[in-house]
Amino acid sequence: MGEGYLKIPAQKVASVLGAHIIAGPMNVIFEGISTDSRNIKGGELFWALKGERFDGHDFVKKAVDSGALGAVVGKDQAKRFASLKATVLCVEDTLHALGDLAHWWRMRHSVLVGAVTGSVGKTTTKEMAACILSLRHETLKTEGNFNNLIGLPLTLFRLEERHGRAVVELGMNRPGEIARLTQIANPDAGVITEIGKAHLEGLGSLLGVARAKLEMAQEMKQEALLVINGDSAMLMNMAPRYGRDMFTFGMGEHNHIRAVDIRKDCSHGIGFTIAYGRERAAVNLKVAGRHNIMNALAAAGLCIGLKEDLGAVAKGLEQFDGLKGRFELVYLPSGVTLVDDTYNANPVSLKAALKGVENLVAKKGQLIIGLGDMLELGEEAEQAHFEAGQWVGSI
Repeated sequence: MGEGYLKIPAQKVASVLGAHIIAGPMNVIFEGISTDSRNIKGGELFWALKGERFDGHDFVKKAVDSGALGAVVGKDQAKRFASLKATVLCVEDTLHALGDLAHWWRMRHSVLVGAVTGSVGKTTTKEMAACILSLRHETLKTEGNFNNLIGLPLTLFRLEERHGRAVVELGMNRPGEIARLTQIANPDAGVITEIGKAHLEGLGSLLGVARAKLEMAQEMKQEALLVINGDSAMLMNMAPRYGRDMFTFGMGEHNHIRAVDIRKDCSHGIGFTIAYGRERAAVNLKVAGRHNIMNALAAAGLCIGLKEDLGAVAKGLEQFDGLKGRFELVYLPSGVTLVDDTYNANPVSLKAALKGVENLVAKKGQLIIGLGDMLELGEEAEQAHFEAGQWVGSI
């Protein structure tokens, strides 16, 4: 079985994509999709993708020799494979075709899909949402960094009839990517966690980041619920332009769902109460840091949009154990506490992590802080790293 679970005839692939079968048998049935010739187990359809540092067309023969029953190739490469002893499907753009087939596969399933994007907290929010949804449903979720134009389709190919819910993460580096990812996933609810200085190299400014994230609002179906951070002035100013009803989360009293009665912030977690209209539900998170309250509220809003009740939301959030390298506390034999926040970072997430560290200093004594790289900041890089040094020095 390949990277995707779907079982599909070659002629159906050709029909969905408007592809031409230029070599090999037409009646073959593929078992799974693979984009990596090293992972072929047998029976897959190999997808030849072209990147900045690689060209999948160079590995088609290797994939077939390893057991792939066919390959999808670009129109400009078709002549290379006309005599291949496997089924070869030819398309205009292999990356776009991958997304098209994933969208078709997603639409064949009655699963409710939630999508998560934003400058910070995407993965934590996604994992929290998966904990909530998994209480009552077989739930598919994005694994690892499979949140781009390749990873999202491979995630959706894992959909099976048993799945009642799915929660997917949408990442991006440049304009247009969130729009395309939203088209592919066709979410029933989508959440934007926050707008911050991330991917400035490809987006130019904070306004560019906001516009890119809000491509989700532009591309979601009309009946889908848009969930946004109601404490973000930029999101609250820009999101209404897309003509959608908004469901907001945050600390402010104007939000649809918010946190009240924040009870503690220690190394073992943080407690608070979720307020949703007249409903209240107490939550004791196993993870520390007030930024994780915002992640929990984002997950809660998304899951309410996927027809979960507040009781399930609270219970699911308490199942979340945290993520490696994201404000992870490691207690060393010497009595020193290591704060591991090395997964990756941008100025917003870094400041949130340092705020959490500041709250721990008085309680835990000596700390060692491991921080992640802040990449893709463009012209803001020098200033952002200078400010980061100031923040660390102020603790």
